[in-house]
Amino acid sequence: MSVLEIDHLFKAYGSVRALQDMTFEVRAGEIFGFVGSNGAGKTTTMRIMLGVLAADSGSVRWDGAELDLDSRRRVGYMPEERGLYPKMKVGEQLRFLAGLHGMSPADATGAVERWTDRLGVGDRRGDNVEKLSLGNQQRVQLAAALVHNPDVLVLDEPFSGLDPVAVDIMSAVLRERADAGVPVIFSSHQLDLVERLCDRVGIVQSGRMQAMGTIDELRTTDRPQWLLEVGAEPLAVVAAARALPGVLAHVAPGRTDAVVVELSATAAPGAEQDVLRAALAHGPVRGFSPIRPSLTDLFRDVVSADADADAAAAAGGADPARTEPDRAGALA
Repeated sequence: MSVLEIDHLFKAYGSVRALQDMTFEVRAGEIFGFVGSNGAGKTTTMRIMLGVLAADSGSVRWDGAELDLDSRRRVGYMPEERGLYPKMKVGEQLRFLAGLHGMSPADATGAVERWTDRLGVGDRRGDNVEKLSLGNQQRVQLAAALVHNPDVLVLDEPFSGLDPVAVDIMSAVLRERADAGVPVIFSSHQLDLVERLCDRVGIVQSGRMQAMGTIDELRTTDRPQWLLEVGAEPLAVVAAARALPGVLAHVAPGRTDAVVVELSATAAPGAEQDVLRAALAHGPVRGFSPIRPSLTDLFRDVVSADADADAAAAAGGADPARTEPDRAGALA
């Protein structure tokens, strides 16, 4: 099946390295979430995909071949800086854009009606874009990315400024396109939405892909955490847990009846059961469950680790931008 491959992209602006060995792929039928801090390299990567920017080195391939002008016509792109003509009617503008992609007038009209209706702005086709709310302009911008039935969707912050109803509509449309075999990549700061919608996620920081995989793969860690809900004095349970090799523990923040337990790499196999037995020796245990970090938690960990690595490199006299971190995650 067709795959969009981003292979070892480098891009610098003078001394600022915007991208450093950016590498990942988006598979057919997959929604890929592209997340990172402002300035992490997301928009630069997307612009290189579309040929708006040229990489200093590296390549972008679709179905095994480098993207050229013709193949880029098959990409649906929604830029972060919206590019609609404010004084042009919605329907007229979308038909014009469809024509630029080679659609006949009849096919363009049908596609415009289909996508404006699907996105809830069918009754605004005769209005100038400037008369629409920002949320409806966003819907029209997505229609512009979809109107030529693209083989790939690349969307930069598509959910920005949308109300919950519009978010649900746009989410459903992206899932429909992915189910039809289209690779979909979008960037967003709404990490709860990314976690809910995406098949895989890439976390970008300092121009590098720092971690990538499904949410469950990103949650995999050599320091699993568990939550103990206890009826006994929690400090006694903390002390008992800490007495076990490789086990760290503390009272759960904001609670007086729960303990967070972390198993380090030196903990014995099955150490969580030893922790449970130690807790039961002090009284009843009402709950014992693994802590599953959210994407927000995972993102904070990656950003924090990157900052720590750069600080350590700077302290050692190395160039942080040239120091590869030892935490690239599941780059597969």
